[in-house]
Amino acid sequence: MNDYAGQHEVISENMTSQITMDLARYVQELKQERKSNFHDGRKAQQHIETCWKQLESSKRRFERDCKEADRAQQYFEKMDADINVTKADVEKARQQAQIRHQMAEDSKADYSSILQKFNQEQHEYYHTHIPNIFQKIQEMEERRIVKIGESMKTYAEVDRQVIPIIGKCLDGIVKAAESIDQKNDSQLVIEAYKSGFEPPGDIEFEDYAQPMKRTVSDNSLSNSKGEGKPELKFGGKSKGKLWPFIKKNKLSLKLGATPEDFSNLPPEQRRKKLQQKVDELNKEMQKEMDQRDAITKMKDVYLKNPQMGDPASLDHKLTEVSQNIEKLRLEAQKFEAWLAEVEGRLPARSEQARRQSAMYDSQNPPAVNSCAQDRESPDGSYTEEQSQESEVKVLATDFDDEFDDEEPLPAIGTCKALYTFEGQNEGTISVAEGETLYVIEEDKGDGWTRIRRSEDEEGYVPTSYVEVYLDKNAKGAKTYI
Repeated sequence: MNDYAGQHEVISENMTSQITMDLARYVQELKQERKSNFHDGRKAQQHIETCWKQLESSKRRFERDCKEADRAQQYFEKMDADINVTKADVEKARQQAQIRHQMAEDSKADYSSILQKFNQEQHEYYHTHIPNIFQKIQEMEERRIVKIGESMKTYAEVDRQVIPIIGKCLDGIVKAAESIDQKNDSQLVIEAYKSGFEPPGDIEFEDYAQPMKRTVSDNSLSNSKGEGKPELKFGGKSKGKLWPFIKKNKLSLKLGATPEDFSNLPPEQRRKKLQQKVDELNKEMQKEMDQRDAITKMKDVYLKNPQMGDPASLDHKLTEVSQNIEKLRLEAQKFEAWLAEVEGRLPARSEQARRQSAMYDSQNPPAVNSCAQDRESPDGSYTEEQSQESEVKVLATDFDDEFDDEEPLPAIGTCKALYTFEGQNEGTISVAEGETLYVIEEDKGDGWTRIRRSEDEEGYVPTSYVEVYLDKNAKGAKTYI
């Protein structure tokens, strides 16, 4: 799958370097060329518009001069026909008429010249300038289309180069899928997460007609930590499930720290954790020993060649490293002793099982959620006699909730919150001062009471934060006198 994805990354990289960057640069060039052509087009259009305005102006001036010349001629003729007008006035009117006629002739010549020039400019505009500009734009678009075709061809070549490799990757995926061994995978998971507990033995018949004598099998869960432990008490709907189909002990995970010797774990998981810890300590000790050897060699060099350094300057570092090695050695011996104790208690395993476990441990170190229980787990998994204070170590894995289909615990009373409590940790619930809630499990001596607000909201609050009112008729409730 990684190789398959890698080939698509190769396609993406080649497209970026050979196609995308080239096209981006080419698009900028086309934008500049298009902008230049449009500018030339606007410039030609403005020029022809200016020529047209000049033509209109000369035309109006010619028309105005012609009208003024006609009026001056009419005025002269009128003055010439009037016998009361002096000869000087008539001469003056004649000269004015001649001037107007001359101006009209000049305007006519100017209008004719400008008209001829405009017709020439208009012909060039429509038959030369604009066609050339449109021809350039057309050629630019044709080059763009050719460039797109070349880019598509380049992409096809890039894709064709990796198709054989992609085919091999797909063949490898199919081969890997066909080689799946679900039984072996299941066995690896079993080896990684098995607890090491043995099933409890048969419970002997207790004859109450005789003096009470309770015997529990040496292999029972309650006796997994040694003799003298009180027997387990299974009872009630919520407590009838055997390990590992129990809820996680969220409260004990929150309140209790993991013991140094991992005694809170089942035997097999404890062995793996201790072995992992021993390996880590040995690795650290080897590093310190290598460092000590290096410092010793450097000191020898300083002793033979004092000019390279002072040998006494390394004594402090050498002492410190030696102390670290001794500390790590003692720590490793401690964990090795615990490991030997656990391996002595575990049932004999076949050589094949040991090899499978070792193989899985090296590939996938197990992540184990642990919980320590004091008399009763917060979810009521199973309870010891209340007069005893022994612990039962239980492994709670992440798939516990998948099997948790039991009915919710019935309410055994109500309680009123005396103070506000912010339940920020897992397993707790927030309450407000004066709030009334249902009690579903009493305080078992650990200082926490289990309450419920609604069907989906329940958790633990400190017993000192609430005032409990138990229902005397409720199942499991105590009667106080």
